[in-house]
Amino acid sequence: MVSNLILHIPHASDNIPDRAGYVVTDDRLKQEMSLLTDWYTEELFAFEGCIRCVADFNRVFCDVERFADDNRESMSTVGMGVAYTKCDDGSELRNVSPELKASILNDYYYPHHQKLSNAVAEQLERDGRALIIDCHSFANEPFNRDLDKKTPRPAICIGTDGFHTPEGLITFTYNYFKFAGYKVQINTPYSGSMVPLEYYQQDNRVHSMMIEVNRDVYMVPGTNTKGRNYVKIKRAINKYLYKVRELMYCDYPHLSNEASAIPLPPAREI
Repeated sequence: MVSNLILHIPHASDNIPDRAGYVVTDDRLKQEMSLLTDWYTEELFAFEGCIRCVADFNRVFCDVERFADDNRESMSTVGMGVAYTKCDDGSELRNVSPELKASILNDYYYPHHQKLSNAVAEQLERDGRALIIDCHSFANEPFNRDLDKKTPRPAICIGTDGFHTPEGLITFTYNYFKFAGYKVQINTPYSGSMVPLEYYQQDNRVHSMMIEVNRDVYMVPGTNTKGRNYVKIKRAINKYLYKVRELMYCDYPHLSNEASAIPLPPAREI
């Protein structure tokens, strides 16, 4: 039996559903979106037969990978909580009143999370386990607000969770992209992976792995256009998703033992 992967794609959209609260010009808003959007990840991680949970609004409007409660979200201190209030350079982006935040949560954030939770519940009932691939890209040059500013950055970043990411899956993923010719790092420069709150740290049948692709791998540096290696990395990702889906019931056997003893850096907030 072949299981269905759940592909979570939270940051690919360039849609701003409502301009309420924004204090910047259209051009300035587009500039911030250009900086932060995970361009083309909806296409890069397109794979037939998977369950896709795609946010149809930009993260500058609502970031579904943040905690709804700003007291639990460390990035809210730099204006990058569930509803962004500052640009990456620290300037004001949006005034978010309690009423506006409640509207964003109720109309966008919670429905998205419910969709993801429903997908996980369906897979648990069908297969007895669920695997979420959290699909992202990242800039080759660190953002001002990034916690990890070390350079040079890898081509592929694997994000893991100590409870929800099996070691065999980490090794398999590391080796796959390494043997495909890409420099790979684990939990660097970003870490963690999406798990619905009702399962987080509670149900070890729910597995999750974040894959972040350096945008310079598949885009023309300094632009938002696809580069000449776009098709190559898309094919590599497609093949990876095919292999992982086929191997879910085999506990993610290693492609080799080379990475079996890779020490995992401590987890950090994304």
